[in-house]
Amino acid sequence: MPAVVDLSQNIFQGMKVYPGHLKTVIFEHATHEETALRFEGGFSFQTTGFLLNDNGPTHVDSFSHLDPDPAAQTIDQMDLELFHGPATCLDVSHVAAHTDITAEDLDAAEAKGGVQVRPGDIVLFHTGTHARYAGDPRYLTDFPGLGESACDWIVQRQVKTFGVDSPTPDNPISKTYPCHMMCRREHKTHYENLTNLDQLIGQRFTFFGFPLKLVGGHGGPTRAVALLD
Repeated sequence: MPAVVDLSQNIFQGMKVYPGHLKTVIFEHATHEETALRFEGGFSFQTTGFLLNDNGPTHVDSFSHLDPDPAAQTIDQMDLELFHGPATCLDVSHVAAHTDITAEDLDAAEAKGGVQVRPGDIVLFHTGTHARYAGDPRYLTDFPGLGESACDWIVQRQVKTFGVDSPTPDNPISKTYPCHMMCRREHKTHYENLTNLDQLIGQRFTFFGFPLKLVGGHGGPTRAVALLD
């Protein structure tokens, strides 16, 4: 049987979300005690309500999130082909926080991992951020980002979609966000807040990360998984 690796973070009240985004709120909506009064024979149910930012938990950005053009697609309009396919994972967890990951770093990670990035691949970048700082305020501040040369590498290697285990693929101290600007220019999207990428280094797998079909949404909360042969 193929192995499935869960790449999605838990969703809970108090989880770390990108600064300025709506915080996750979870509340009890209906209880067994309340609903039992509506039925006979012992049946009852319970439900939970929640508020999420469309770019809050593990998610994929819509083109409209990246691009102010009114014609930019919202998450429900984007092609499902972007959200699954052959994939691999590169380890850049040695790159220091607040520095740029370079094209040379990606070449070295590819060589060390022993897997080749192929045109049309989905590529996940293991920065180690979630493994180090899950639940810690540093999760939002202390990680590296894909610099301009790394962004050019993604384009030149014809990567279809990519993802990171941090709140943004850009360096958190950057004021220009070259990675998001590349995505706008090249019409690429990416996943943020992934986890368990350390389990995928040096492997090829099939990635599935279908977002919620949120009409007009600028991102899609996602249950992302990797299917290993």
